[in-house]
Amino acid sequence: MLDIAYDHEQGLLTKATHTHHEKELLLSVAGGDEHAFRRLFIAHHQQLAVHIYRITNSAELAEEVVQDVFLKIWMTRETLQNVEDFKAYLFVISKNHALNCLKKLAKERVKIKKLEESSVDILNVEHDNGMYYNLLDEAIDHLPPQQQKVYLLSRHNRLKYAEIAEQLKLSRETVKKYLQIATINITDYVRTHLDGFTVIFAAIFYFKR
Repeated sequence: MLDIAYDHEQGLLTKATHTHHEKELLLSVAGGDEHAFRRLFIAHHQQLAVHIYRITNSAELAEEVVQDVFLKIWMTRETLQNVEDFKAYLFVISKNHALNCLKKLAKERVKIKKLEESSVDILNVEHDNGMYYNLLDEAIDHLPPQQQKVYLLSRHNRLKYAEIAEQLKLSRETVKKYLQIATINITDYVRTHLDGFTVIFAAIFYFKR
């Protein structure tokens, strides 16, 4: 009985010591200590990534959320001095951010679907195709380098997600994300610059699945 009481007391003492050390760490981060921030990140990022993966079912998105959350923590580090339970605080804000990211992805998928559903084959369009193709080239030139590479490999080289991912050393999910973003950007660019055009040429943004 005495051993149980002793073990319980030691457990409480260890927990109190850990809480005290973490509070000191948070105060150091709040004061702008980058070394303390790195220690905080190392202590929590792996467990946090697992937690977010269970919500998103995406290793890549989980890593992105973790990075975003810790960046936000650093940018608002002064508020850490008021945090009593950092683990609970971390899990709440990361869950909220993960859910927001999922909502954003869902909206992007809906937008892509609408573009595809409202599209027509460009070969059947009786408009100035020369002007259109010039704007298409401009739109592609305006894409960020990685998006541009992925788009051209998909559209011009007719490579599938897995083939592009292997060639560019990216994950298949990243390739898919870049293609989706490129589709939206190119479509918006062309639609904005083609006065009088009401047709969305999504057929040229064909994705291999």
